[in-house]
Amino acid sequence: MRSKITIEQWLNESTLPLPEKRALVCHVTKLSQVQTITHGDQRLWKKDLQRLNELEAERKTGMPIPYLTGEQEFFSHPFKVNPDVMIPRPDTECLVEWMIENVPEDSTVIDLGTGSGCIAISFALERDDCEMLATDISPEALAIAAKNAKTLGAKVKFGQGSWLDAVPFERKLDVIVANPPYIEPKDEHLQALRFEPLDALTDHNDGLDCIRTIVKQAQSRILTLKALAIEHGWDQGAAVRTIFTENGFAMPTTLQDYAGNDRFTIWQRLLRFEDSDFEPD
Repeated sequence: MRSKITIEQWLNESTLPLPEKRALVCHVTKLSQVQTITHGDQRLWKKDLQRLNELEAERKTGMPIPYLTGEQEFFSHPFKVNPDVMIPRPDTECLVEWMIENVPEDSTVIDLGTGSGCIAISFALERDDCEMLATDISPEALAIAAKNAKTLGAKVKFGQGSWLDAVPFERKLDVIVANPPYIEPKDEHLQALRFEPLDALTDHNDGLDCIRTIVKQAQSRILTLKALAIEHGWDQGAAVRTIFTENGFAMPTTLQDYAGNDRFTIWQRLLRFEDSDFEPD
């Protein structure tokens, strides 16, 4: 049964920011952004009105919009999300762009702590010449990632475990990437992220523990590894470069996100004569 409230009326009466309330209307009514305007005089079904009011109340508690709608766009793809996984951030797209441009052809790439699978899946959809692996310690997160891969048609192999412990040493790996927990537990920003899984945000220490573990584990593969890339906080670039160099990954480089902040540090193995087809005269 229809209510007396139209889409336009609900939008006008809601106190949420316009992009947020319009996103909720699209989610509940299944209309596009444009249709919520052109069909503004359409009366809402009573069940839809009730659901919109419930979602608005949840949003006012601080619940993120992607958790309310169950979806977040990343690298132009819709990823299913819920409170078992972190919400993908635009800054991480910079890491994916670097991977697409710099990962050697026919590489085996692994994404550690994949969460929603946004890094692994986005890369796999762009570079089908590579074999893409992804791991996470959380079975709930892996279930979300596997669903996203199936929905988006990405070829990714998933495994459960802590960082590289999830992969047998004899398994060939060319490139290791990760977006691990790097926020310090005392950071005031954690309060704004309270609805997201805490263990995916902080290492409960100094923000560098997980990075130390990953780089130390990667050290055992340094002779065959072609690249290592790890996302980190805007003020951690120097510290992460030190961790890289202390573990044998010489001359690491820190790259910036769209806002110009340090966002991820990479190491690439220099091409040696014995690695190439070059034959000196």
